[in-house]
Amino acid sequence: MHKPAVNRRSFVLLGATAAVAGAGTPMASAATPTAAPAGAPMSVRIVDDKATSATRALFAYLMRQQGDGILFGHQHALSYGFTFTTQDGKSSDTQAAVGDHPALFGWDTLILDGDERPGREDASEAENIAALSRCIRQADALGGINTLSAHMPNFVTGDNFYDTSGRVVSQILPGGTKHARYNAFLDRIAKAVKGARRPDGTPIPVIFRPFHENNGGWFWWGAGHTTSAEYTEIFRYTVEYLRDTKDVRNLLYSYSPNSSFGGDPAGYLKTYPGDGYVDVLGYDAYDSSAGSDAWLQGLVQDLAMVVRLAEEKGKVPAYTEFGESGEEGRNPQWFTKLLGAIKDDPVARRVTYMQTWANFGDDTRQYVPVPGHALHADFVRYAQDPCTVFAGDLRGVYAAHTRAVRNAPFMHLVTPTDRQRLTSVESTVRVRVTQAAASRVTYSVNGGRGRRLRLDADGFYSGDWSIDPAWLDNRSVTLSVDARVRGRTLTDSALVLLGEVTPLPAGWIDDFEGYAGDDATLSEAYSHINANTTTLSADHKASGSYGLAYSYDFSSAGYTGIGKSVDADWTAFSSLVLWLQGDGSANGATLQIVSSGAYFEYNIPLSDTTAREIRAPFGEFKPAPWDTAHAGEVLDAAHLAKVTTFNLYLGHGSGAPVTGVVYVDDIRAD
Repeated sequence: MHKPAVNRRSFVLLGATAAVAGAGTPMASAATPTAAPAGAPMSVRIVDDKATSATRALFAYLMRQQGDGILFGHQHALSYGFTFTTQDGKSSDTQAAVGDHPALFGWDTLILDGDERPGREDASEAENIAALSRCIRQADALGGINTLSAHMPNFVTGDNFYDTSGRVVSQILPGGTKHARYNAFLDRIAKAVKGARRPDGTPIPVIFRPFHENNGGWFWWGAGHTTSAEYTEIFRYTVEYLRDTKDVRNLLYSYSPNSSFGGDPAGYLKTYPGDGYVDVLGYDAYDSSAGSDAWLQGLVQDLAMVVRLAEEKGKVPAYTEFGESGEEGRNPQWFTKLLGAIKDDPVARRVTYMQTWANFGDDTRQYVPVPGHALHADFVRYAQDPCTVFAGDLRGVYAAHTRAVRNAPFMHLVTPTDRQRLTSVESTVRVRVTQAAASRVTYSVNGGRGRRLRLDADGFYSGDWSIDPAWLDNRSVTLSVDARVRGRTLTDSALVLLGEVTPLPAGWIDDFEGYAGDDATLSEAYSHINANTTTLSADHKASGSYGLAYSYDFSSAGYTGIGKSVDADWTAFSSLVLWLQGDGSANGATLQIVSSGAYFEYNIPLSDTTAREIRAPFGEFKPAPWDTAHAGEVLDAAHLAKVTTFNLYLGHGSGAPVTGVVYVDDIRAD
């Protein structure tokens, strides 16, 4: 049974701490979600058109909730905290801070591996599956909504999600060497989610958020470690396996890249798996600036973009991860300033929920500040605001009477993926057709004769592709597939690269020769931050056939960047070298080397339009100004032995142009 909203508001008014007493008079009441409509069933279009009635009702509620208050969520609310030691399924730091539980309770698949509570390393697989099911039941019993993120292990190396080696996504896709291992992981998720049932036996709905923050390079499913097409296909495969193979009917699916996009929907949708695979359009963003106006402006711009896309596509817009980062508690009004910025924008304020990360205890960050913390009084004011919704405020979450709109047949090419490089003369073409059976499926290469694909035991239309050995010369070909379904022809295609690429010498980051002259392949090799475009230039280069044309646009953000995974030992080198042609502006470039979590930078002006070689001695790199945790460190041999990433940022100078192009080539340690 839900607590009346007045309980939390009274807690705030009476004052959990002395600091609250000075917070001022609260609004009269909490945001009250719109009541479920009466009458004929409401039509909902969701990923799973066979979803349970409660899952459909949850989606309908989240759609109706837009503009009627933002639900607050907290990761691991019942399993970690600073204010309780016993995990009794009823205690949470949020309740201790403001007198009510969060509206959303976040969990993670790390529970299944025993890496997060209440999972245990010494527990059996069945025990950890039961632990995750129990978490979902406990949150549901408290009136909350469940979300599930997925920090998955590296299925190639066996290490954790931060191990970006092994091109993991390519290996867990159908046909990959670790595909069976990935299926076994999904089997455990299916058991845990299907096992989370209410006393009446009905499955509890869960918002599942796999492969989050993929536009960054810190996870193995992130930019630079997989291509957009591989990401799209593994997301689709995950949905299809859980929904169609394992018959999981109580999931909504969330897509959630990381900030920032400068309000650009094209960047946000670059890896979007499609409307048929996503229910929630999410967005993750943490603030290391202590609530600066610039950060808030960029955040609101992106949230408004997500809301607009969600409204166009009939999806739920959500701020799926938020929190303060950097030095803790610098701005004592951080929560209310953040909420105020969102509320002040008529579009961004329609985001349905915002969820912060876990309070892991000990000396870790308090994402939910508890009594005694510098931000606690402000978090109380945030909770007191009529725009926020906590568990006690929820009404009619599962009350809507709905019917699912039948999803149309859909066909997609699973393997090979777009921009995939094949180096052997034999490959397998796999096509998936959902929601219907195909009477005929064929593939062709460069518009040639169609070859028949047959339905296999795994549910794919598949067949062998024999490649002429003479074609393995770094050329690209177009692979097209056609499926005849219910009298219609569905099509898909991929540009496939053939042949080996000559490995770069030790220390080299890029010479821009290994992309078969294809701009999209180049773009896939880098992570991108804010508005920029990377293309190959045959006219501006140091050597070979191509250099990099790096176009920037500062109209929506004051900086932009690209990054590439390195994972190398540079102790044999003394400098970072690159060929550069500036654009004559007062803008600047920053070379950034990442090692062991430290960020070292070297700045270069762009005022010189003469093409020249730049040599940046490692001894002159300094920790990034915002990287206070590594202030005073030097880029020494210990750091050079563990270089993980190279980033090239461009920053807007005072009075300088907001758009332009600089040219780069032959980036290397020397």
